[in-house]
Amino acid sequence: MAFVLGIDVGSGYSKAVVLEDGKIRSYVVIPSGGDYREAGAAVAKAVLDKIGITRADVARTVAAGYGGNMVDFADDTSTDISCHAVGVHHLFPSARTVMDVGAQYSRAIRLDDEGRIVNFIMNEKCAGGSGKFLQVAARILHMNVSDIGDLSLKAQKPVEFTTGCAVFAESEAVSRISEGASPADILAGIHNAMASKIVTLAMRVGLSPDYAVTGGGAMDVGLVNSISAELGTKLLVPDHPQVTAALGAALVAWQQIKV
Repeated sequence: MAFVLGIDVGSGYSKAVVLEDGKIRSYVVIPSGGDYREAGAAVAKAVLDKIGITRADVARTVAAGYGGNMVDFADDTSTDISCHAVGVHHLFPSARTVMDVGAQYSRAIRLDDEGRIVNFIMNEKCAGGSGKFLQVAARILHMNVSDIGDLSLKAQKPVEFTTGCAVFAESEAVSRISEGASPADILAGIHNAMASKIVTLAMRVGLSPDYAVTGGGAMDVGLVNSISAELGTKLLVPDHPQVTAALGAALVAWQQIKV
């Protein structure tokens, strides 16, 4: 019996996965807050507490993500791009194009048949294709981000946004509300605008099926539907899309102790 721990300290959320003999035993997602060192320690404690073990029981820990280097108890670090690739390939061996929709930025990754990274690109300067856009929408409409997806599915006439920028779209959304547009139609329009930016990003690495979507944005069924419509095909979505990179980090740790 051997435990390994994978940690992904993201800009918005920190995630951790424990594997026992290569199989998932526990996972946790918590807000990162402003202290990544503290977030890494907190998410590790939370995920280990779930199964009643401590860091002393863990054979290997690999950290990744925006604050991965701040996890001072990790045995090794890896890039979150690499860990996403490992995690997605483990879950969906047929996936060739990965679209990760994070809290602050999105990225696209192209994989080969063996799950190796062929190309990748990040879009961290604009929030228009990231979870930040969804947070802006939730604030404008005075609702929880978790409720956005289901409500958007009730849209009758999705609003067409003239901009893909989250800053300008906020003003446009406020104007549409004053014109009488329904929240569902506004949200569907935001999803469509985000989907266009995300798919455009993916096109830059070379579109190739199958397509997978990960990150917190993949928890939004409305956004997933919009991306699917933009591509004209069904998407592969993990059961727990936020922890894909943490899973990949744990799988890297597992491979390291098997060598």
